[in-house]
Amino acid sequence: MDGVPRVPEQWRREESAALRFSVLGPVRAWRDEEPLPAGSPQQRALLAALLLREGRTATASELIDALWGDEPPSQALAAVRTYASRLRKALGPEVLVSESGGYAIRSLGEGALDLARAQELAAEAEKARGSGDLCRAREVLRDALGLWDGEVLASVPGPYAETQRARLEEWRLQLLESRLDMDLEQACHAEAVSELTALTAAHPLRERLRELLMLALYRSGRQAEALAVYADTRRLLADELGVDPRAGLKELQQRILQADPGLAEPSAPAAEPAAAPVRPAQLPATVTDFTGRTSFVQELSDVLASASSDAGRVMAVSALAGIGGVGKTTLAVHVAHQARAAFPDGQLYVDLQGAGSRAAEPETVLGAFLRALGTADSAIPDSLEERSALYRSVLDGRRVLVLLDNARDAAQVRPLLPGMEGCAALVTSRVRMVDLAGAHLVDLDVMSPEEALQLFTKIVGQERVASEREAALDVVAACGFLPLAIRIAASRLAARRTWTVSVLAAKLADERRRLDELQAGDLAVKATFELGYGQLEPAQARAFRLLGLADGPDISVAAAAAVLDLPVEDTEDLLESLVDTSLLESAAPGRYRYHDLVRLYARACAERDEQPPSEREAAMSRLLDFYLATAAGVYAIERPGDRTVEHIEPTQYPGLSFTDHRTALDWLYAEADCLLATVRQSVSLSTLRRAVDLLLAAKDLAESGANSHQFGTTTAAVRDAGEAAGDARVEARARTTLAQVHSTAGRFAEAEKEAERAMLLAADADDPWTNCNAPSERGIVAAYQSRHSAAEVYLQQTLAAFQADGNRAGEASALCNLSRVHLAMNQVASAVELAEAGTEIYRHMGLTLRLANGSYALGLALAQADRADEAQERLSHALTIFRDSRQRLWEGMTLFRLAEVDLMARRPAQAAANAEMALTVLRGIGGEWRRGNVLTVLGRALTAIGQTGRAQVCWQEAARIYEELGSPEIAEVRGLLAPAQAA
Repeated sequence: MDGVPRVPEQWRREESAALRFSVLGPVRAWRDEEPLPAGSPQQRALLAALLLREGRTATASELIDALWGDEPPSQALAAVRTYASRLRKALGPEVLVSESGGYAIRSLGEGALDLARAQELAAEAEKARGSGDLCRAREVLRDALGLWDGEVLASVPGPYAETQRARLEEWRLQLLESRLDMDLEQACHAEAVSELTALTAAHPLRERLRELLMLALYRSGRQAEALAVYADTRRLLADELGVDPRAGLKELQQRILQADPGLAEPSAPAAEPAAAPVRPAQLPATVTDFTGRTSFVQELSDVLASASSDAGRVMAVSALAGIGGVGKTTLAVHVAHQARAAFPDGQLYVDLQGAGSRAAEPETVLGAFLRALGTADSAIPDSLEERSALYRSVLDGRRVLVLLDNARDAAQVRPLLPGMEGCAALVTSRVRMVDLAGAHLVDLDVMSPEEALQLFTKIVGQERVASEREAALDVVAACGFLPLAIRIAASRLAARRTWTVSVLAAKLADERRRLDELQAGDLAVKATFELGYGQLEPAQARAFRLLGLADGPDISVAAAAAVLDLPVEDTEDLLESLVDTSLLESAAPGRYRYHDLVRLYARACAERDEQPPSEREAAMSRLLDFYLATAAGVYAIERPGDRTVEHIEPTQYPGLSFTDHRTALDWLYAEADCLLATVRQSVSLSTLRRAVDLLLAAKDLAESGANSHQFGTTTAAVRDAGEAAGDARVEARARTTLAQVHSTAGRFAEAEKEAERAMLLAADADDPWTNCNAPSERGIVAAYQSRHSAAEVYLQQTLAAFQADGNRAGEASALCNLSRVHLAMNQVASAVELAEAGTEIYRHMGLTLRLANGSYALGLALAQADRADEAQERLSHALTIFRDSRQRLWEGMTLFRLAEVDLMARRPAQAAANAEMALTVLRGIGGEWRRGNVLTVLGRALTAIGQTGRAQVCWQEAARIYEELGSPEIAEVRGLLAPAQAA
């Protein structure tokens, strides 16, 4: 027809399948991965017009209108033909075809046009949403939105392109609103605030975005800001369009004012595939041979039924009390399993370790519960009160059963109670909780002789017991009818086919094994465990005794190998054999733990049987060495070239080795509780110096958020021990470390006090590490407190000390800190020079994490030197490294600094987004002072994008923080608030 030879259909599909086109950005074409020339702007306009017709023919006159509208040039038709000819040469005659006096693009392969792919993904997302799979819908919509690459049809002229640009941008915003709506349905409100803040700045008249922002703020606990968004919107619409907000926005405002419970939770919350499960099933396995306790089972089941009934009472609580080993946990777990169907939203379980010396802290337990219920780490607050309140909010409207095992007292339990209708709690404890308001109290006594014999028979077997019934009764009587003692005795007999019941009864009759402890309160448990302990092989018994000395909640195979001074393989074999005897539990692959009562018994055995006594101290010394050597290795990987590891005490026992920093950090955070517990146990004179050095090597835990409080209290304990022992070096190092903990949390007065005392001790300590780091902490605190001259003096002292020590990384750190002081003193040129000098040292040493510190300091200096683009580049580089190294504090602070640079560069929407992300990252760490700083910058950004009401709320919160802290920044914020208050 047009003189172009035809090719076979299959060839045409294969040839065209290699072509790809984009219109959701610049108009471009590729064959395979090779870009094709798209020509002049008018030629690209022609290509776009044909692509957007999706294979339909466009006449020459339609193409002329598309390119030039009502005023085409005189040679428009010839120009169209020329453009078409050039495109045909680039694309192939089988792709751009001529027919009926016009042109069309045909024979494109699947997915060849980005717009077509976006349409397919949008349809797939809508289908997934309709079927209730919000996770899939959000993922697919993200893929669709990711196809946009800047402005649609960028730089393409003509009225047709302008119309299509507007249409496709509107469609993109609709997809984005749909995705954000699903974000809120899945409780991702805190994360959505940052994005919505930027979007409302870019599209100030788009009411749906404002509505989503109000809802996200409200669900993030920021009611005043949510209402301020409405006020800003109403004012903007009146000024720009002379209209009121639409009905949906007004209704949302009223619901927020009334604290409508329906707004508090998403309508259909669901967890992300990789998130923690929102329907936890944490109950331990029930025993298959559960025996007796019929009346107790019925009584507790009735209480649970009252919570799960339609007219549910507010939080049914039952508290079981009795001596150790009486079967409280077994009974509670059995009843909980029977009631599972009545609590379809999940069952939570925790061993509160109340019988041991280190009972679980409620805030730690709440953190674990919130994660199990699907709460992101970034959304978990720091304080006990806030965690408890969030816990109750998360449980609102759910039916969840909580089993709190081994509680110490009512004070430990109260923050962990659900407090919601439809939920219930079972509590076990050795004490009777008469002060637990509203609890149904159950006192659990030993078994009756009949029940005890039934339990014994179920484990041993009917045949063996029937022939020796009297001997069996002697056994359960010797066990004091205590279920745990009966179970251990029966299990031993069941595992030994050559024994008779009479043999076991005879053993129990021996007072050297049983004595009177079986009938003397808690000592009955110790005597019961003596049965199992007495049958252990010597190596097993030694392992059982020594491993019980460690205070951590559990222990890894590698740490256990250090305690026992054995190869890892032999240690694991021993631990598994102890699991078989029920004297040890397998907490997780490669980790083991004692029941708290068994741990107490193991320690008693160590005190009695481990001879000479120095063996106990040697075992704990090896454990301390293991943690110190391993933590020092982690420190060295994270901070190569830092001489801190050369100033710590030498170790006799080796630690683990790591090849990459991610694995090293995984170990550090996994072992945090055990490591800090070992430090607390190591405050005797012989191990005190290694204990404080372990804190130096594990300093990353101080900034983690999850371990900050525990790290601080442990450091304070070491400080006190060092002072009591008269060891100036230990005290100085602990005080310097504690100063950093306080500074990180924004407690600058406390930080100054500790650092000042550390410097006074430095002379007596004769310690290069303290000489370098104590004045550094004082300088940093002075800088935060705007005492710039003092800060410069301290940091110059720090610089000299690091140089004298030959610590190049420390020298670079001091230079970067001095740079920030010079900035505060408006000495911008020298600030840039100092930061560049510090960064160059880091770069020369090949340091990664420290290079981020240098880039951060240099970014601040460049920003103040009005070199915003360079500053943003440096800070973005630092942000990437901080995130990869899990430095949450500095990740948040870098986002804050990026927000400041964005303001300087007149990018207020991006500034607001970065400030919002900083608030999210810094939740729970960094202290209130830093939060006030971020809120101040956020308010400035919001003002610049027209959200003045919300900005006022941010400044009011910042003013409250500064006023409570007595911070000088209060003057600046009052100045920001003054114009609005005057108006």
